[in-house]
Amino acid sequence: MSHLHHVKVRFYELDPYGHLNHSVYVQLFETGRIELLDEANLGLPDLEKIGFRFIVAKIETKFLSSAIGGDSLIVETEVLELRRASSRWGQRILRGDEVLASQEATIAVTNTDGRPVRCPDIVLDGLKPFLVNPADD
Repeated sequence: MSHLHHVKVRFYELDPYGHLNHSVYVQLFETGRIELLDEANLGLPDLEKIGFRFIVAKIETKFLSSAIGGDSLIVETEVLELRRASSRWGQRILRGDEVLASQEATIAVTNTDGRPVRCPDIVLDGLKPFLVNPADD
């Protein structure tokens, strides 16, 4: 299942050409991941309390078309793969059916000292509903 987060492009997010600034796309993707975690009851403060952090290890963003001021967008987020100490996430920013940008992110799981650790079951269980092709258990 994909997580959907609705946003509206604000005038101060535009570049000098009237398009959504490329850095804002990355922020919107981050917001989409955080909103998915919140829906899965895995908010960042909650993870921190139990000794875990999600750290972006790699992102690859493709810009396909420009958003402009006032556009209503959807940030679509799904988990592509769950590994021992990391996960891969796929995301798209859509205006209606048109894909404006896509991103794949590799997210590491660390302890609060920043050392990679095995992903706890509570996190795996929370993310499974958003996993694209979950393995049959």
